[in-house]
Amino acid sequence: MKRLRPLFLLIVLLMGGGMLFGQTITTLRGTVKDGQTQEPIVGATVTVSGLSITTSTSNTGTFTLSNVPSGAALVVSYIGYERSTTIVNSTAVDIALEPSSSTLDDVVVIGYGSIKRKDVTTAISSVSLEDLNERPVVSAGQAIQGKAAGVSVIQPNGAPGGETSIRIRGTTSFNASNSPLYVVDGVPVENMSFLSPNDIADIQILKDASSAAIYGSRAANGVILVTTKQGRAGDAKIALNTQLTRNNVISKIESLNAAQYKDLQDEIGIVHVPSGLQDQTDWFDETFQNGLMQNYQLSISDGNEKLRYMLSGGMLDEAGVIKSSFFRRYNIRASIENNVRDWLKINANISYSDKNINGINTGNGANRGGVVLSVINTPSYAEIWDLDNPKQYYTDFYGVNITSPLENIARTKNNNGRENWLIASGSATLTFTPELNFKTMLSIDRRNGLTTTFLDPISTSWGRNQYGEATDNRNVNTVLTFDNVLNFNKKYGKHGLDLMGGTSWTTSDYRNSWINGSHFRNDLIQTLNAANKISWTGTGSGGSQWAIMSLFGRAAYNFDGKYLVTANLRGDGSSKLHPDYRWGVFPSVSAAWRLSSEDFLADVSWINDLKIRGGWGETGNQSGLGDYSYLQTYNITRVSWFTTGQENALPVISAANLRTRDLRWETTAQTNVGVDFTAFANRLTVNLDYYYKKTRDVLMYATVPSGARDVGSIRRNEGAITNKGVDVNLSSKNMVNDFKWSTDFNISFNRNRLDKLELQKIYYTATTSDFINDYAVRNEPGRALGGFFGYISDGVNPETGELMYRDLNGDGRISSSDRTYIGDPNPDFTFGLTNSFSYKGFNLSVFLQGSYGNDIFNASRMETEGMYDGKNQSVRVLDRWRVPGQETVIPKAGFDLKNSTYFVEDGSFLRVKNIALSYDVKNGALSRIGINRLQPFASVNNILTFTKYLGFDPEVNQWGNSGAVQGIDWGTYPQNRSFVVGINVEF
Repeated sequence: MKRLRPLFLLIVLLMGGGMLFGQTITTLRGTVKDGQTQEPIVGATVTVSGLSITTSTSNTGTFTLSNVPSGAALVVSYIGYERSTTIVNSTAVDIALEPSSSTLDDVVVIGYGSIKRKDVTTAISSVSLEDLNERPVVSAGQAIQGKAAGVSVIQPNGAPGGETSIRIRGTTSFNASNSPLYVVDGVPVENMSFLSPNDIADIQILKDASSAAIYGSRAANGVILVTTKQGRAGDAKIALNTQLTRNNVISKIESLNAAQYKDLQDEIGIVHVPSGLQDQTDWFDETFQNGLMQNYQLSISDGNEKLRYMLSGGMLDEAGVIKSSFFRRYNIRASIENNVRDWLKINANISYSDKNINGINTGNGANRGGVVLSVINTPSYAEIWDLDNPKQYYTDFYGVNITSPLENIARTKNNNGRENWLIASGSATLTFTPELNFKTMLSIDRRNGLTTTFLDPISTSWGRNQYGEATDNRNVNTVLTFDNVLNFNKKYGKHGLDLMGGTSWTTSDYRNSWINGSHFRNDLIQTLNAANKISWTGTGSGGSQWAIMSLFGRAAYNFDGKYLVTANLRGDGSSKLHPDYRWGVFPSVSAAWRLSSEDFLADVSWINDLKIRGGWGETGNQSGLGDYSYLQTYNITRVSWFTTGQENALPVISAANLRTRDLRWETTAQTNVGVDFTAFANRLTVNLDYYYKKTRDVLMYATVPSGARDVGSIRRNEGAITNKGVDVNLSSKNMVNDFKWSTDFNISFNRNRLDKLELQKIYYTATTSDFINDYAVRNEPGRALGGFFGYISDGVNPETGELMYRDLNGDGRISSSDRTYIGDPNPDFTFGLTNSFSYKGFNLSVFLQGSYGNDIFNASRMETEGMYDGKNQSVRVLDRWRVPGQETVIPKAGFDLKNSTYFVEDGSFLRVKNIALSYDVKNGALSRIGINRLQPFASVNNILTFTKYLGFDPEVNQWGNSGAVQGIDWGTYPQNRSFVVGINVEF
């Protein structure tokens, strides 16, 4: 026994060691710090590799995990730092993360999946949201503006809650929509106005067809993927963002005073204004005010390795710079994620918003109730109120057809557009093996709209004419989407294979009703029950449905990170199209070659990454069509049953359109070639892309000759449109020590052309001034879309004072045959530049945005400088021609007014879009009371604009998101200059 004792002890030690090696650590504690500053990192993700055990670090950088196997790999990650892997062999660990100098390992969201940025083979832009909380951003569209090459974001006007117009790589459609597809947490939506920008975690923009084709028929205009913030494992977190913004009009257009107005009217000779009138009202000051916006957003998140949640809510209240205009939004969002089993994860997202907006009549002349133009057109001698009728606005303009801006505001001050928007989705992910999983998701998108108007029967001339009037319009739209996706991802040595296949089913049900009434006794009761007359022709209800069924798949192959190939295929069937052409197939393929991984560049140490990529694909569009577009539809006209002898009359049915038996998909084919380059220790990143887009079977409403059936138009696949251009993104880290300076620059060049039209060869559109009553835009093959059409002006004749027009056909007279193209609203290029600086807690961001080479048709000047009737004019007409021999650029009063180059201006501009300054307060006392972040900030938006444009602002388009019309300014709601103060607090 004595001889066997050493052997027995060795066996016990070995067994004990084996037991120690295989044991489970009941409680693992650790800290995560910055490897350079040694400061704790808050919110870092800590995961046990291969297991569903995860958490995040607290406000002191600490974490705790339970039941961790000894010898397991602990993975720690945090945005902006290199990922760290540590083998657990004790009950406590200290981990230092090194700041990351590369974003190549960042995960990029793509259609129905995700991929590492370094493995991307297509044109995808990521939008930085670092300074989002410090800017007066109301919508996600504003957050994108100027931040991505190839993505044009224009705010057509400055109205509260105004939507942005987003174009990705040019205009691809004429009558159909040019807006991209928005996908929020996997749910396709029409726009993002329901979503608070503070809830957004990530935005990816799929620009080329090879990236967007996985969304097939709805992706012809590109895809914007939005991922919202989710709860994470770790300590509970409360975040509060508050903003107070003051807005004012960027510029002012001065009007003639009473004496100058009389002189002008005496020269025109139409309106006889008495002498001695005095200035009574400054209509600019009476109409415009300092707008105020309040924005409060609060979020709470918490979780553990099993269950994570996030709740957020907010309120935005904006009073516009035009009195009575406003926008209010209340938003609530909740998300929950639960690892029910190792093989089952469920997720639910709910977003709800309540929006309320008051519309102001802009984009119209003063004689049509347009507020902005009536500010200039209303003579300053006028009072606000009629002294003889104190409850009525002043209307004695000596026969001039005009109403004051305050009366025009009064006509809409009781209008309310309200919308409740609910988006809810639930998903379950089943993991069969680490490589194979299946996800099923059902979502509902429900919008309830209520628009009411009321015009009292006393204060305004139109209200008195109608004896007061009111309307009530209601609609509800429900869209259901059911997706099922199977994913397989596995590496075989140097070979990587990623396969995805799925189905998607979408259906929409729309219902609406409307009622109109008039003849109110007074303004005390504003609902329709107080109306004595209910319109029998202006009351009714309607409904429609549409559906899409889709099958899709993707295959991606990766060899050693050097050679990458991706192919997508999607088939869509739409109920809007003729059954014989209902199904469209949209393929794409892309490939990339990482040269930096080849042996011949192995010794080039200053190149961190160099990749060449190319792709081709097709996408579709049918969003501009009605729900029954290929069918014959009819108009229903009611017959007056209250007329004697017609008590039992039935409505009259008449054809509304011609049936289109070959209506099919509008299809865009796009080829893209790009280069991704990272160098100098990851401090310089350059992305270059060239693209060529060809849209065929363009969906259009073609005019047909009137005949026995007297229908005006037919829906057709009518033409073809081409876009080609270059996108450039450049990011640099100029200084990386205590003082940090980074630059992000993007520039986009796009050339657009309407290639062909079949049935209708020329499309005229965009009438403005009633006096001219002529179209300002002409679209025809061989030219860019939206070209301005009219006469060429050769200046003022010094002998007659007339505006001279060029006789192009040489027949010795000026006629409609002398009209030609006089301007192009499409810019040569657009760009954005952001410089970010930080030093010891101070953060400064300067964002510049610009456009070059685009023209603007300033139709507002027809009303403010036309001098054709009794409207007041701007002070520019003080330089008008008066005597023979006078040299001036302003023609005489009563000159021959036409659509001409006289009103076409250079719309190029360089704008200091935003300057934001913030300070991160760091104090040990704050950490002890649980405050992780305290950041006061101030910023200025639209602080300075360099432009030759004479209007309120060069960033304008009265026709909004139209493909046929761009760059027209006609009394548009002006843009604002914003001054913002606020604070970000995180507990």
